[in-house]
Amino acid sequence: MRGTARTAALVAGVSAVALLAAACGGNNGGSSSSSSSSAAAKTGGSVTVHGCNPQNPLVPSNTNETCGGNVIDAITAKLVHYNAQTGAPENDIADKIATTDNQNFTVTLKHGYKFQDGTEVKAKNFVDAWNWAAYGPNAQQNSYFFQPIDGFNDTQCADAACKTKPKTDKMSGLVVKDDYTFTIKTTDKVSNLPVRLGYTAFAPLPDSFFSDPKAFGEHPIGAGPFSFVSWTKNTEIKLAKFKDYAGKWPAHLDNVTFKIYQDENAAYNDVIANQLDVTDSVPTSAMIDDKYKTDLPNRNSQRPVGVIQTITFAPTSVDPNYANPKIRQAISEAIDRKTIVKQIFNNTRVPATGWVSPVVDGYKANACGQYCVYDPAKAKALLDEAGGFKGSKMTLSYNADSSHKAWTEATCNSIKSALGVDCVATPVVDFATFRSLITAHKMKGMFRTGWQMDYPSIEDFLAPLYETKASSNDGDYSNPAFDKLIQEAAAQTDPAQANAKYQQAEAILATDMPVIPMWYSTATFGWSNKVTNVKITAFGTIDLASLSLK
Repeated sequence: MRGTARTAALVAGVSAVALLAAACGGNNGGSSSSSSSSAAAKTGGSVTVHGCNPQNPLVPSNTNETCGGNVIDAITAKLVHYNAQTGAPENDIADKIATTDNQNFTVTLKHGYKFQDGTEVKAKNFVDAWNWAAYGPNAQQNSYFFQPIDGFNDTQCADAACKTKPKTDKMSGLVVKDDYTFTIKTTDKVSNLPVRLGYTAFAPLPDSFFSDPKAFGEHPIGAGPFSFVSWTKNTEIKLAKFKDYAGKWPAHLDNVTFKIYQDENAAYNDVIANQLDVTDSVPTSAMIDDKYKTDLPNRNSQRPVGVIQTITFAPTSVDPNYANPKIRQAISEAIDRKTIVKQIFNNTRVPATGWVSPVVDGYKANACGQYCVYDPAKAKALLDEAGGFKGSKMTLSYNADSSHKAWTEATCNSIKSALGVDCVATPVVDFATFRSLITAHKMKGMFRTGWQMDYPSIEDFLAPLYETKASSNDGDYSNPAFDKLIQEAAAQTDPAQANAKYQQAEAILATDMPVIPMWYSTATFGWSNKVTNVKITAFGTIDLASLSLK
């Protein structure tokens, strides 16, 4: 999510393996985003940070939302680590990820990494974890990320209810060579595979996971700088420094507590009062006239990040009223993004002109074309051409535990004014409930969605969201032409040719409009007078490893 200096936009610019090798030098380029970037980090102490309710138990392969992801990323180490400032990949547990053809990869691990249960991280911990995640009967939300690996299809169920079990529970493309070496073979060439391997889904799992995955989800174990302590539902999640952490990004703090809030304003007010140490979310009311800068003098920071806010339409099987692409295009053209960004967010967002964030290489402006330009007359004409809206009213649902009420209401007012159709912004109690309704296909109408990049690549803004049956394809969008272009792009060895294919795929989204692009995000943070080295990562998250007390 990220960089002001566009240093996050590195992935497709050179080959993935070359980038990983170069990144090992620890380039810290990019804009500073800390409260006191030159402050010496104090060791020890405890802090509290703004948290929210995870949707699911804390298993890496079943966590694809930020509430759980922020916790898992703090307690796990992966093959690759993303530089906090730039988003550039750097080897972590991996000593080398080597390939000569972008289809056969040899992964060599560093020695000495330990899980928080005291066992050593070995090659089998990656291979076993990935096989378990991919295996259809385990129904993991992130199983899609293993699709490029040879043999993935043989691990999938033959029917939706999985009455016919898969051929095998192991992907043929994964082979353990010894304790510190394994190989990956992909079905087709995947030029950016090494860059993807820092995503949460690819975290290794200790042997203890497989004896009781359910218990693990309530008390996860990783090899990262923090270890899990406890989770009191709806209240807090506690982490502690992992003293045997072997990586290059150790924690300075002894303890971090994610305080779970149902109201973003309450979290913000606690930061003002120095009762909460860091919030990664400033309410829209504090954005007006830069009020947050007065509320938190010398205790705030902003940076552009690789995050896009969108509106998704329920699958046609759930709500057929939005099935016609012209209706969806009309709604998009009826939204006055510029006015909403100015009045609600004080211009701290940028109206989106496509589905890919500007911070990644391959971004192409105006991919959405006229459909992301506010034009009430053309919007109404498109709706009439589609035969009008058949439902009694349009709805736009949002999670009420964050600051979405004002902009969803403003969006509905814009739609209603332009199209002459009633539109109602509809709150859902919290993020966990909201996401559960979406993934269970019980949410009708339109609903608020957002995407925080998993890794810095144009591919990550397209494939996981819009490819058929992808892990975060909330609207069940499917277009074979789009899928074909995504697969062709992944196989390219020339980054420019890959980007061209991805851009062609993005152009299809303008025709089908499965999701409405709203705006590109800027992360705004606030903190108490007790902490320093508060850094906003390229992904718009708190860099917990750098955070320290004054």
